Parts: sequence; structure tokens; C-alpha cells
Amino acid sequence: MTPSNSDSISVTNLEKRFGKFIAVNKISFSVKKGEIFGFLGSNGSGKSTTIRMLCGIITPTSGGGIVAGHDIVTEAEEIKQSIGYMSQKFSLYEDLTPFENLRFYLGVYNVPEKQWPERIDWVLNMARLQNVRDRKTKELPSGWRQRLALGCSLLHKPDILFLDEPTSGVDPVTRGHFWTFIKQLASGGMTIFVTTHYMDEARFCERIVMINDGNIVATGSPSEIIASTCPDNPDADLNDAFIKLMKREEN
Repeated sequence: MTPSNSDSISVTNLEKRFGKFIAVNKISFSVKKGEIFGFLGSNGSGKSTTIRMLCGIITPTSGGGIVAGHDIVTEAEEIKQSIGYMSQKFSLYEDLTPFENLRFYLGVYNVPEKQWPERIDWVLNMARLQNVRDRKTKELPSGWRQRLALGCSLLHKPDILFLDEPTSGVDPVTRGHFWTFIKQLASGGMTIFVTTHYMDEARFCERIVMINDGNIVATGSPSEIIASTCPDNPDADLNDAFIKLMKREEN
């Protein structure tokens, strides 16, 4: 797969093995600039392994890819400066305040110190955390901590935002607010790559890839995948399509 000028991410025959276990099996796909791209699958399907390779956290066994113009094998450190990454597990320092967490990550991302006040205020306002900026992060509700984690991943204004199960364990209202903000970021030109197993969230994605046991089983817009998988069911939704595809793979 030859990268296009319109692609933020291009992956070719990407494979990751752990011993004899194949976690990701030579997959290929691309993501356009400014697109909300969904990477769907059940737990253990290969979603997190793929996203960690694309973020330069782990090295592929074979194959390769380009992320934000950088090679995932040879330019992992350059990738880390060009992307934002929010893991599915809360990754901030709970004994620090939101303000202190933000200041720490500004240093990690090498943001010029003169920009720190503006960036901190921008995130605190965006995440609606100004009133608790000096409370211990561990004292905040889970949804608030997720907003803080998202804000930290945006401090350096990345070209691509990777979200790995970002709303896992978050209440439906908070999930709705979260996706409203994600759509605002994409409308401003940021590429959003999100992994999820919530089918109702996947409808917000412009295109999705479904993965099972490390293999891609479907690619397209949500409506395209529903139509091709459930042609005889006019009332089918993405959850119906997902279940049918997973059963097809098992057989």
C-alpha cells in the first residue's frame, strides 16, 4: 500500500507475534487526514497491539507503516512527538493535581515554556476542570479523570490523536460529551484513530475496520458494512453486523 498525500496513516502487511502467538496478522489499511477512523473488535482481537505499534511503543515483527509522515520501525521517537495517545487505562499521576499533571506532560512533549500558561488554561477550560485544578487527581470522578487524560494528550497540538478504548467505564452522558468534543477536533483538521468495542460509538466514525483474532474482517463506512453484512435485514445496526461477522469467523 503506497501512502497517499491525503493519508495520515498507511499500514502495509503489519504483523506482530509474541512467540508462536500471532496478535496481528499482516493487516493493511489507511486513514485519511482529518478523518474519524474506528478500529473495532472484541477484547483480545489485536486492537491495542496495533495501536501500540502505530504509536511507536512496540516494534512490528514484520511489515510496516507510516504515521504522520514517519516510519513506525525507524522513526518511533519522531512519531511520539507528532501524535497524541490516550490509553484505555488511566495513565496520569493520581497524587498530582490536574495542573501538575498538565505541567509535567508539557515538559514531556517539549512544549516551549512560554506557551505553558495558555496551553494549561486551554485544556482546563476544554475539560471543564478549572474549579478542581488544584485537587488531587485521585479525588476526581472517573469521567473527569478521562477528560484530563484527553487534555494531556492534546497539549502539544498533535496531527493525529490515538484513543484506545477512551470511554471504557465512563457513564453514557460523559461518553456523549466526549464524542461531541472528538467531532470538534476532527472538524478542525485533526485525524482521530479510535479503538472501541462499543458499537453505538462506532456510528460516529466515518470509516471503520473490524478486526478479529488479528485479522481484518470488514472495512468501510458503518452503513456500508451493515448493508454488505446484513442485506436481508433493513433494521440491522452495526451491532448486528459485528455479531454476524464474528460468528462467520468462528465457523
